[in-house]
Amino acid sequence: MTAPVTTPVTTSSDTALSAVELTERHRPTLDRALEAIRTREYWSPHPEHPKAYGEGVEGAPEGSLSAGQGQAAFDALRGGRFEIEGQPGAGPEGGWTSTEVSPYGLEMGIEYPRPDLDVLLPAMREAMPSWRAAGPEVRAAVCLEILARISARTHEFAHAVMHTSGQAFMMALQAGGPHAQDRGMEAVAYAYAEQVRTPGSADWSKPQGKRDPLNLSKHFTPVGRGVSLLIGCNTFPTWNGYPGFFASLATGNPVLVKPHPRAVLPLALTVRIARDVLREAGFDANLVALAAERDGEGIAKELALRPEIRIIDYTGSTEFGDWLENNAHQARVFTEKAGVNTVVVDSTDDYKGMLGNLAFSLSLYSGQMCTTPQNLLIPRGGISTDAGEKSYDEVVADLATAVGKLLGDDARANALLGAIVNQQVRERVESAPSLGEVALESRTVEHPDFPGATVRTPVIVKLEAGKPGSEDVCFSEFFGPVSFAVAVDSTADAVEMLRRTVREKGAMTVGAYTTSPDVERMIEDACLDECAQLSLNLTGGVYVNQTAAFSDFHGSGGNPAANAALCDGAFVSDRFRTVEVRRQA
Repeated sequence: MTAPVTTPVTTSSDTALSAVELTERHRPTLDRALEAIRTREYWSPHPEHPKAYGEGVEGAPEGSLSAGQGQAAFDALRGGRFEIEGQPGAGPEGGWTSTEVSPYGLEMGIEYPRPDLDVLLPAMREAMPSWRAAGPEVRAAVCLEILARISARTHEFAHAVMHTSGQAFMMALQAGGPHAQDRGMEAVAYAYAEQVRTPGSADWSKPQGKRDPLNLSKHFTPVGRGVSLLIGCNTFPTWNGYPGFFASLATGNPVLVKPHPRAVLPLALTVRIARDVLREAGFDANLVALAAERDGEGIAKELALRPEIRIIDYTGSTEFGDWLENNAHQARVFTEKAGVNTVVVDSTDDYKGMLGNLAFSLSLYSGQMCTTPQNLLIPRGGISTDAGEKSYDEVVADLATAVGKLLGDDARANALLGAIVNQQVRERVESAPSLGEVALESRTVEHPDFPGATVRTPVIVKLEAGKPGSEDVCFSEFFGPVSFAVAVDSTADAVEMLRRTVREKGAMTVGAYTTSPDVERMIEDACLDECAQLSLNLTGGVYVNQTAAFSDFHGSGGNPAANAALCDGAFVSDRFRTVEVRRQA
């Protein structure tokens, strides 16, 4: 294979990195990540606790910002122009745009450069040859250096994610920081493993009996498809964005980042850091670029059809995801869309634990997660529990009580719920009572630090399966803190409804509670048949709407909710092709 670039290039900051340096620095981490995806055990190199960051903190990432420094860095960005050093066609050519509005009511006022795509895209393609020549190991090391620098600024990213997504601070720090970084590193590990599955070279000799053998020297090079387009989402810009970003970059593709107009900053920071690392390592910084847009401009559609775009990663609505899959034929499209997540409640040996677990799952980030349960399927005749037989009405009432207790204290409620991300979610919550009998009303929670925030607790609506109008509700997604307690004739009917829901509408997650091995097998078979990820009898501190990088698969790619899983070999292997060069030996 072609030797990697090893000559340091001095940058404006008088810092430089060599490929050898980077590989030595990050090879142990890469090896540990490869081991983690093989064993599926728990592992994370990124600390979750806020106090794990800052100068002088033992074990803190090198150069990491403390809580106060992160806040100051975020505040310094507000009200100014976010420059992207050296990005072709940015700023003066395309103008500037400011579209972010914090769900907490904080003034953002950050302007981002709009790109001239006819200038930018050719420059990104020109950056590919040296990146391809670097090889999988060097590309992985560069990606891990980018992640290390992002990790050091976790506190800054926490505020950026909080004030663009509406997540509460602790969730923004963890999900938008270390958990997102874990998903990015997981993608790098899978990308490396798939690229080195084929050796870089081989000597081939075919015996010919009495004649001399046929001898060839063969070289195999992983070659990226071309420019990769990342279409960011509003709710989880880094967590959902990093897998595609790093999978494409690690497999040799330039990445053009098109953030959601209301969640630009977290991905803009990512682009800036990535460009700095690439430049310092001697590569063309235009391997990564930002494409911010004006409100309502909708450049994702234009970009998706550009011939230069060969890979697309998208998280968002089913409508646009379907459009991408059906129209962007020149690109390999990876989508995570909408689904209707279902929980089957048959029986439990920990009634209190089940209620607490479900209450937390429905409440976290005001249900604004693609994995939040929506339909709770409960037999009309009730369920068996360790606390005795419970009727359908009792189960629903007890769940409503559990949610009420969990969120009864406003400080705790704000820490769990965060803010409603947009008007559409707010309207969904307000219209939910018209759909059936309300078991738990949503209430407004005042935020002491951000009076402009809209904070709402979940609403639970009772429905009767098979009754007129209920089917339209049960088979539609209600993104946000809206869930339905659906009375079904039996557990068998619940499983059949589960099957149909996943098959027709998709699901990112499925949950179930049962003490019966036969019922457990029936639910497991349904999820295997319909290709949905299943969580059984969760009653402790693990929740159906949370997944762990290196171990859990987010989505399956096998039902309408998503055509890919985060993260597996299939997520990375189609981002490159192996090109062979044969020579007479």
